[in-house]
Amino acid sequence: MEFQPLQLGQKIKKLRELKNFTQSHIASELGITQSAYSKMELGETEVSYSKLSKIAEVLGMAPEEIMTFNEQMIFNVMHNQTGNGFVVNKGFTENERKLYEDQITQLKEEVTYLKKVLDKLLKIDL
Repeated sequence: MEFQPLQLGQKIKKLRELKNFTQSHIASELGITQSAYSKMELGETEVSYSKLSKIAEVLGMAPEEIMTFNEQMIFNVMHNQTGNGFVVNKGFTENERKLYEDQITQLKEEVTYLKKVLDKLLKIDL
């Protein structure tokens, strides 16, 4: 079975679902009916760049991020057999996986550091 890239409407739908937004919510933010929005996701209506920009804003993304969205690069948050809670789709190379792991480690270290700084600041204010 060959992988078929998602069409723009399908990408918008996947991202909307990942954000846990309803079609009605997005449509309301865009000032259109839920039916009109649904037609965009189904590919029945052309999505203009200005409309894409508004959708991206509601989703908290850049239009380019929507256009280049690749569902195979998503982390599926679920418990796998090792119990670590994450299953990484096979779309990552070992190098990409290492980069993500390094970035996660760095972010954890930053959080720890910032918690220490915050604790010190809170103790000073007391």
